[in-house]
Amino acid sequence: MIIDDHVHIGRLQTVKNEKRTAVTPEGLIKKMDEEGIDKAVVLPIVSPETGFFPSTSDEVLKACGKYPDRLIPYCNLDPRAAGNKPDTDFSWVLEEYKERGCKGVGEITANLYIDDPRVKNLFYHCGELDLPVLFHLATKVGKVYGLADDIHLPRLEKILQEFPETIFIGHAMAFWSEISAEVDEKTRGGYPNGPVKEGGKLPQLLKKYPNLYADLSAGSGYNAISRDLNYGHKFLEKFQDKLFLGTDICFVEQELPQVKFFKEGLKEAKISRQTYEKITHQNIEKLLGI
Repeated sequence: MIIDDHVHIGRLQTVKNEKRTAVTPEGLIKKMDEEGIDKAVVLPIVSPETGFFPSTSDEVLKACGKYPDRLIPYCNLDPRAAGNKPDTDFSWVLEEYKERGCKGVGEITANLYIDDPRVKNLFYHCGELDLPVLFHLATKVGKVYGLADDIHLPRLEKILQEFPETIFIGHAMAFWSEISAEVDEKTRGGYPNGPVKEGGKLPQLLKKYPNLYADLSAGSGYNAISRDLNYGHKFLEKFQDKLFLGTDICFVEQELPQVKFFKEGLKEAKISRQTYEKITHQNIEKLLGI
């Protein structure tokens, strides 16, 4: 069983690219079948920074309704919605989406600091309703998408402390570059290569805070565990209870190396059967109650 915790539908483009085919619900199922993915969590994209063509919560619910045995819906809200205030009442909207079957919130891509009062307000409401929140982490505010933090993730740590009842799932380059203690302003927004140096901030946070999980999707997640295979396999074993297999499907032609990585890792005994089962499906099943 493989459950992908991070896929999208729609036309997710910030620039015109005719070589990337938009993902329809039917196209997503076909892609999953080709890759051996049994189920997938579908994440709406609603913040304008992410592109010109939003993928709404209602569109995701409609898609998941067509394939209820394969697709699992999340909902999404921009922290600036309904007045751009730090005290907006998000509860009734989240309650409605939860009643309609949404299992979490995300992918949060608004380009605000992760400890901005408007963002914290949304996090609070997610925690009150037991809805885990998946966020894209960026290196700065301006000319990029994603919630922003400084090097070594001080703002994220404050958030983890302030909202212990909210489950956070981290994703993207600024998040995964912190797997290594050797990270700087030039490398943390990309895909650092070479050996991972022990003592990275991300492993520290995963160990210390029970409300933080990590999403292995996209080039960022895959790079983190494959750039140094010896460290990567040990990391998977050590944090087997805190990780989810994801791909971040955004277009039909996309390659999904994570799936092959895990299948080969199990076959070659690089990771244990227990670790494989937890990361590929058991952890997300437990978190979402599916």
